[in-house]
Amino acid sequence: MARDFVLPDLGEGLTEAEIRQVLVHEGEVVREDAPLLEVETDKATVEIPSPVGGRVEKIHVRPGQTVKVGQVLVSFGDGPAPPGKQAADTLDPTRKLAPEAKTVVTDGGRARQAPSAAAPTRREGPVPATPSTRRLAREMGVDLRAVNGSGPGGRVTDDDVRAAASGAPASAAARPAERAPAPAAPAVAKPLARVGVEPPPLPKFEQWGPIERQPLSHLRRTIAERMTLSATLIPHVTHFDRADITDLDALIRRKLEAGKARGVTLTLTSFLLKAVALSLREHPHFNASLDPAAGELIVKRYVHLGVAVATERGLIVPVIRDVDGKPLLELQRELGALAQRVRDGKATLEDLRGGTFTVTNIGALGGTGAIPIINYPEVAILGVARGREEPVVRDGAIVPRLLLPLSLTFDHRVADGADGARFASTIVRRLEHPDELLLGL
Repeated sequence: MARDFVLPDLGEGLTEAEIRQVLVHEGEVVREDAPLLEVETDKATVEIPSPVGGRVEKIHVRPGQTVKVGQVLVSFGDGPAPPGKQAADTLDPTRKLAPEAKTVVTDGGRARQAPSAAAPTRREGPVPATPSTRRLAREMGVDLRAVNGSGPGGRVTDDDVRAAASGAPASAAARPAERAPAPAAPAVAKPLARVGVEPPPLPKFEQWGPIERQPLSHLRRTIAERMTLSATLIPHVTHFDRADITDLDALIRRKLEAGKARGVTLTLTSFLLKAVALSLREHPHFNASLDPAAGELIVKRYVHLGVAVATERGLIVPVIRDVDGKPLLELQRELGALAQRVRDGKATLEDLRGGTFTVTNIGALGGTGAIPIINYPEVAILGVARGREEPVVRDGAIVPRLLLPLSLTFDHRVADGADGARFASTIVRRLEHPDELLLGL
């Protein structure tokens, strides 16, 4: 009897994904946790592992196809499972692909993962774990069935795998041989989700000359829908300011070689993130989400900052967690590694969700300013343009200073103009005292 494996719950309200690659063939016998499919959501491109070991009887999807959560992807037959792997009787379609780690607020106001004190027991059936955790387990030679997960619903985390590996030799598990990807199907255009006012029909542009219709990629379609949602639901207001970063620029140049000696290249963005994170402690209403139905403001007691990264596929916003509590060098190191994973298309779902506030720095591309759209369901976003030397009067003399344009866009339902001005001034003050940022003050 065939057993169907469906697209699992992707978490955080995601309801569909686009098939990028099918990594197996019908009739092929695969091991549990072997790469099965590669899918793209609006968050990331992720690899879905096989939930069981067995023979692939039928593949129901093709590259380029958009599938919904719960839709059948692959059917497994009654053929023998690979040695050492017993196929499960049923496949659980309700388990989440990558649920977020549950957090609790401690007395100090910091967020931490809730621990599990249960003793490890060997599981039967599919083990709940993210693709990145499964990959880590393979590399460290850890059997996920013997690991007691500390995540929600018993999910195995990276820390669980490392803890298990520390008590036993870590021999790298053999990875299945690379398979040729299935040929890509022609892209099929799909209508954008409509929010708010119904747009009027477009004119027939071909009456004025030749045209070409190009289907939007899954990522670009999602960006368009999210931006429309945010612009429709949130009353945006923007406060403009400038920070004198002459001393900050000098500090970065002065510490550049010392940072490189420690494997870190200091950049303005890491100082921006640190200044924003510390300022959010003083202005927590900007580190929140609005629940209109409940009439409540959900203030988050953790600071996870999204950083807009431009890629060939479009704008992606990975998230750095607990920025307010990290030393600046550690923050810079994590920022560089995360941005590289995004550009290489290797970011996981967990890299791209859970943000509380977003920073978008377009300074490298030029411009004198911008008004970014809020990353819903956050309530504010900071835009940063290119710093320029300008004449400034200081102590009665005209001197050249490096000024950085800032634009704070926020939800006017949550904060007033005066609130935005005070929050922006706090960020400016910290950028103008970079030594304090190095100390985390």
